[in-house]
Amino acid sequence: MANSVSLNSKAISTDSKVANQGEVTAARAKLQLNVSIMEASATISIGVGGNPQALLYKSAITSINEALRAELGENAVQNAARQDNSPQATADRIVSLASGFYEVFKRQNPQMEDDAALQKFMDAVKGGVEQGFKEARDILKGLNALGGDVAANIDKTYEFVTRGFDSFAARMAQPKEEKEAA
Repeated sequence: MANSVSLNSKAISTDSKVANQGEVTAARAKLQLNVSIMEASATISIGVGGNPQALLYKSAITSINEALRAELGENAVQNAARQDNSPQATADRIVSLASGFYEVFKRQNPQMEDDAALQKFMDAVKGGVEQGFKEARDILKGLNALGGDVAANIDKTYEFVTRGFDSFAARMAQPKEEKEAA
């Protein structure tokens, strides 16, 4: 039996100064990833009777909604469920968010040559994505929701993310003149 979920955001705190400035942070990115994971979990039936996991789940959804209310409005988790969650669209969001940090990374590491900076950045980003996909798989496996289309879509998303990172790295590795012409 599926349960309706009401959302409330008291349990999750965000860096309000950064959020108010509209900047994307690693913490916000992780929070958005967690929202996506919780969205995926929302379709799983959880029995209420004496099940502490149901209470934990409802509490987490409520807290996420409250934390995101100021930036994303009421019922952020439910509204996010309406977005395109296809493997390609999800991969595009992951690649866009992660690659958006590259210029900041380069500014914070001015002593590094461009090729070395790109390699170090890509290693860090790919490592983070690997960890994120592993954690998502573990969560879904724990919820007995990792089968069939879910597993196949995770694999497709990962493939699209990998291609997106490869494409980004190739563009960034081009000489400046070629980038401007492209």
